[in-house]
Amino acid sequence: MTRILRTEPLSAAAFAPFGEVLEASGAPDRLINQGLCGRFHDRARLDFGADTTPPGRVGISVFHAWPRALPYRLDMIERHPEGSQAFLPMTENPFLVIVAQSPEVTPRAFLTNGAQGINLHRGTWHGVLTPLAEPGLFAVVDRIGTSANLEEHWFVSPWLVERG
Repeated sequence: MTRILRTEPLSAAAFAPFGEVLEASGAPDRLINQGLCGRFHDRARLDFGADTTPPGRVGISVFHAWPRALPYRLDMIERHPEGSQAFLPMTENPFLVIVAQSPEVTPRAFLTNGAQGINLHRGTWHGVLTPLAEPGLFAVVDRIGTSANLEEHWFVSPWLVERG
């Protein structure tokens, strides 16, 4: 049996239980570079497992993900118990963000507006990186370490994500 999940627009308020929305909206916190650059300051809580053994460190990687299409079949979610994970698109294309409080709770599917990134809180259940257009390039800020930092949950009944 396939279950239906409808997308909703990504907003800071709706996404707050799962992480932060990274965007340059509203007035900047301050102007820098002789007033020619707006700084939207300290927009994400990065957590890289200082309390884990062994501790992790901050890493910046580049991901190139193949695009998907809606409707999208969601059969697995994952989480990273030892660190937060930020996805910063390197193009202005919308992407799909799927999150859940736990594998037993109905997931939520957010659609970015093409000018938003996200930071997932440490331990947040989420779908895989799901760009909806080429080239699917993202800068990713996450934990680098030697311990296992990935848990997966496969749904017995998949979800079908459709545009809301």
